[in-house]
Amino acid sequence: MLLREAILKDLEFLLYDVFATEELCGREKFREHSKEGFNEFLDSAFKVSEKYFLPYRSASDEHEPTFSAGRVIVRPEIKTALAALADLGMFAATQDTEDGGLQLPWCVGQAAMALFHSSNVATTTFAFLTMAGSNVILAHGTEEQRRLYAQPMLSGRFLGTMDLTEPQAGSSLGDIRTSAVPAADGTFRLKGTKMYISAGDHEISENIVHLVLARLPDAPPGPKGISLFIVPKYLVNADGTLGEHNDVAVSGIIHKMGWRGIPSTIVNYGDSNCCIGYLLGPPHEGLACMFHMMNEARQIIGLAASMLGYAAYLESLEYARNRPQGRKPGNRDLKSPQVNIVEHPDVKRMLLMQKAYVEGGLALCLYGARLADDVGTAGSEAERHDAKLLLSLLTPVIKAWPAEYCLQANYLAIQVYGGYGYSREYPVEQLYRDNRLNPIHEGTNGIQSLDLLGRKVPAGDGRAFGLLIAAIRSTLVETTKGPYRTVEAMANMLSLLVERITERTSELRGALHTEARATVLSHASIYMEVIGHVVVGWLWLRQAAVAAQRIGNTVGEEKEFYLGKLHTARYFITYELPLAAAKLDVLSNLDPMFTDMEEAWL
Repeated sequence: MLLREAILKDLEFLLYDVFATEELCGREKFREHSKEGFNEFLDSAFKVSEKYFLPYRSASDEHEPTFSAGRVIVRPEIKTALAALADLGMFAATQDTEDGGLQLPWCVGQAAMALFHSSNVATTTFAFLTMAGSNVILAHGTEEQRRLYAQPMLSGRFLGTMDLTEPQAGSSLGDIRTSAVPAADGTFRLKGTKMYISAGDHEISENIVHLVLARLPDAPPGPKGISLFIVPKYLVNADGTLGEHNDVAVSGIIHKMGWRGIPSTIVNYGDSNCCIGYLLGPPHEGLACMFHMMNEARQIIGLAASMLGYAAYLESLEYARNRPQGRKPGNRDLKSPQVNIVEHPDVKRMLLMQKAYVEGGLALCLYGARLADDVGTAGSEAERHDAKLLLSLLTPVIKAWPAEYCLQANYLAIQVYGGYGYSREYPVEQLYRDNRLNPIHEGTNGIQSLDLLGRKVPAGDGRAFGLLIAAIRSTLVETTKGPYRTVEAMANMLSLLVERITERTSELRGALHTEARATVLSHASIYMEVIGHVVVGWLWLRQAAVAAQRIGNTVGEEKEFYLGKLHTARYFITYELPLAAAKLDVLSNLDPMFTDMEEAWL
């Protein structure tokens, strides 16, 4: 098996063996599809990612976008890659056929996106912003907005952005100042500045569709006073042709540590007092509309983090298999040949940790994507409602856990390479820098943790959390009947932690309604790590159960694949879950360590 083909193999295992994606073909929306068709699409995506995305990943990092005379210039390979993506049908892959899409399940579309993220995350981000933006317009826009903006985005003619952050506001969106004043013709005149706007300007598409948060003159203060606007780079005529340049201008590029292939820009609206925008959705409800995109983006950031870690893992594995250095412990014969470093136990440890994190992170993201399909197409309203609750609960986990632990995989990949890994001549240095953005991206991990513990867990009297625990317990019952004792032993270890986190979560929910609320929330990041480990441990147990059932009928590479799954699951549950259990002890104490800390003591 070639190096990167391992990702394709893992995707197919997760989709069909673990998450039963083929069963979706029995639902009305997907009845024209088949497993064979899904695989053909994934194979095509793999080929496009290898041919058009991977080859210039390093070059786009070394020669990042430039800004001159008000123009942002990006590498020409990006336009070629995105054209190939459009030819594949990726921009509209999961959209209904009536909207020009392929009507693929969301989990299949995300599996394909995983391949592109692992190849070139910067170029892929042009596409993901466009796809997510078109989803917002399709969900909240008028028929005319869908026709003039969403449809060209789905074909790849127009590309999109998400314009939230302002210099003085950061993640505190309630403090944004960009204004939108109604005009007599029903449009709005925007004025303000946004920053960290990925793909905020370029010349690789016919138009750029900015989705901008701004305030109307009568807006109440805070988050409830934010509206959402479509602000195109070029105005679009009623027949779909392009009009004059809108009053949107980039004033500079931010030079980032990673993701250098896509420009991060500072965008000014209304420098000439004639920036035209179109209200998207109801007034003052822009943040609710934008959360449609933000939640999708958070799930995709988790996927990107997983795949950047996955790419580094495969690179370090290949290096370890071909780098001779030293001899096995106990061999003092310096005349004997050196062994490849993959034979050293400590290198095996680092590779095993990487495998556990990145394959666990990918499983977490695809599970979320599979839930999204249930939200839209499950057989009953109750099933759809429960899937929506569970996906809402897990969205901050899907974003934050891979961003934390798959970044750790990047760290370990550099360590496997040794000094070579710390040099630009090898790919793991760039992959680490690229992944370092994801704990910050689309709401920091700290914000996700506060959302999880402060809002998602207690919502609806804890119903979503109860659904999660019920799903895990169902797997625990099944795997204690499995054919391999190792699987049963893993289930028993996970079961102990599940009961403890269930009890502790109930206590924390109660404490949120007392004077201890601030102390509880100061431990939100620790809670996130524990829940993340429990969920990923559960998904590893599910993978192990499948592997245990299949392993007896396989030989060669197929058997090695299943043995690898079993061994990695055993590592994660045996070595990683006890670390989560120790953090659960900290949550039991609720020491006011962080709330008591005075600024002067730092």
